[in-house]
Amino acid sequence: MDESNIIFSETKQFEELMMMYECAILEVRTKLEVLDREFSVRYKRNPISSIESRVKSPMSIYRKLKKDNLEISVKNITRNLNDVAGIRVICNFIDDIYNVVNLLGRQDDVRVVSTKDYIRNPKSNGYRSYHMIVEIPIFFAKCKQIMRVEVQIRTIAMNFWASLEHQLRYKKDIEMMEGIDEISRELLEAANVIAETDQRMQEIKYKIEKIADA
Repeated sequence: MDESNIIFSETKQFEELMMMYECAILEVRTKLEVLDREFSVRYKRNPISSIESRVKSPMSIYRKLKKDNLEISVKNITRNLNDVAGIRVICNFIDDIYNVVNLLGRQDDVRVVSTKDYIRNPKSNGYRSYHMIVEIPIFFAKCKQIMRVEVQIRTIAMNFWASLEHQLRYKKDIEMMEGIDEISRELLEAANVIAETDQRMQEIKYKIEKIADA
């Protein structure tokens, strides 16, 4: 058994904490599904294409704490890691992303801790997405616990690029390959093409809505 499993899997505290993160994902996911359902009734369309979620594995948590030179403990997980519970929301259009951001952030029991807009300010490699860290109360049998969840919101096109870029860059160890600069340039060009397509589809949507409202 590796060191992380020895530390984590045999402790009741860690098991309970992971359960709490799973419940936090359920809570935020339900809120998103309710918003999407409301849109389908009121506006006859769904802004959300799909929702994915995950809780970090014990090994990923262990590596993150070690990377940050933090003691391996349940306390350090809750205090220092904001992305143990993660939700990825795939939207159809760019404006859907900002609608979801605003509607989720306005809910009384949701506190937005931080945001990073990589759509208006893409990363240097071309990555685009909207990131939120939110806090939400979870009511258990004997207590109320405030839990943090990372929410990533992106379009179908952004998710397509990010998923393939991750596979190419990290699964194939291309960082050590000769010609990596050329590969990085091509990935950036592909990201820009996809971003232009996203914007064009948004403009077409606006035109259709304008005609329908006329």
